[in-house]
Amino acid sequence: MKEPKVALIHDHLVQYGGAQKTLEAISGIFPDAPIYTGLYKPDNISKYLNGKKIIYPKNYFLEKIPKYFSPIMPLIFESFDLRGYDLIISDSSCWAKGVLTKPSQLHISYIHTPPRFLYKYSVESTKRNAWYFRPFVLIIDMFLRAWDFSAAQRPDFLISNSKEVQNRIKKFYSRESIVINPPVEIEKNPKLGNAGDGNYYLSIGRLVAYKNFLPLIKAFNISGLPLVIAGTGPEEKMLKEVAKSNIKFEGKVSDEKKKELIRGCLGLINPVEDEDFGIVPIEALNFGKPVLVHKSGGHLETVKENINGMFFDNLSAEVLSEKILEFDKKIKEKIFDPKEISKSVENLSEERFKKEFGDFVMEKFKLRQGVNA
Repeated sequence: MKEPKVALIHDHLVQYGGAQKTLEAISGIFPDAPIYTGLYKPDNISKYLNGKKIIYPKNYFLEKIPKYFSPIMPLIFESFDLRGYDLIISDSSCWAKGVLTKPSQLHISYIHTPPRFLYKYSVESTKRNAWYFRPFVLIIDMFLRAWDFSAAQRPDFLISNSKEVQNRIKKFYSRESIVINPPVEIEKNPKLGNAGDGNYYLSIGRLVAYKNFLPLIKAFNISGLPLVIAGTGPEEKMLKEVAKSNIKFEGKVSDEKKKELIRGCLGLINPVEDEDFGIVPIEALNFGKPVLVHKSGGHLETVKENINGMFFDNLSAEVLSEKILEFDKKIKEKIFDPKEISKSVENLSEERFKKEFGDFVMEKFKLRQGVNA
C-alpha cells in the first residue's frame, strides 16, 4: 500500500490552546502534511506549527476583524484546492469539516464541538447579542446552521473529542461518531505532594464572559480564601476591579509557570459550563490536585465526586462560595489521595491520542485502498 498524501485542515490559527495542541499531535503523525486554515497569526502560535507549510487566504480585513467576516468562512474553506491529496484530515469546531473532496479521497474529521455560537452554547464574545446586531445575526445564523449541517455530512468519518460532543453530533448532525479524547500533556511520573499541600486555589483560562470568572471571583470575595487566576482577556480590567485582596492575577503564563502554579495550589476550580471536554482540570489532576468543576459537559466524563474532585451546579456567588468552603474543608481533611487522583487521568496522554487516532485513520485508509486492515 502506498503512503497517503495528506492535507490537514484547521479552522484558524490565531491563538494557542487545546485545539492547536490537537493539531500539533495530528501533525506529528503526518509530519509532511501542509496545513490549510482560514486565519493565521504566527505571533500567537507555537514554534512547531509555525515551522509547517501553512496555506491561508491573505485578506487584510479578514485578518483585522475576522468575527465580522464569519459568514464568508464557508466560501473560503470550500475554495481550497485539495485535489492532489489522498487523505484529508480536518480538525474542526466550525468550518474545516466543510472542505470539498472527491469521492476517491478519504476525509476524516476530528470534531471538538459543533459551533457553539450556532447552537446556543456560551461563547467568548457577547457582541452578537447586542440589539443592533440581533436582526442580522438571526438571519445569518439560519443560513450558517443549514450550511453547517450540510458540511457535517461531507466527511467519511467523524471523530468526537468526548461523549458530550458525540451526543451533540448526534443531536445536531444526525450522525454517528467515535470518541477519541484529545491529547493532554500528561507527565508519566509527576512529583506528587501530600494531600492538602498548597497555599491557594487556582483557576486558569481566558478572561472572557463564558468562562465565568466573575461569579468565581465574587464567591472568593465572600469566602476570603486565597485564589490565583492565570490568563488574560477582555474582561481582565473589570475582574481586577471587582476582586478583593485575597485574589491574585498572574496574567499570561508559560507552560512551565502553569505547572509551577498547579504544583503549588490546594486545588483547581473550573467554572466553565458545558465544557466540550475540559483539558485544564485534567492537567491539575495529573499532578494529584483535586478539582471543583461545573456539573456539565465533558467534566462529567473525567471527574468523580469525592475521588478526584467535586461538582457544583449553581453559579450564584453565595451558593458557589458555600461549595468552595465545602471543597476546602474536604481538602484540609485529606479525603483526596494524590496518587489516586493522578492515576485517574494517566490514560489521556498525547502518546495514547496519537496511537488511537493514527490507528483509526490508517485502518480506514487501508479499507479505502482495498487492503485488509
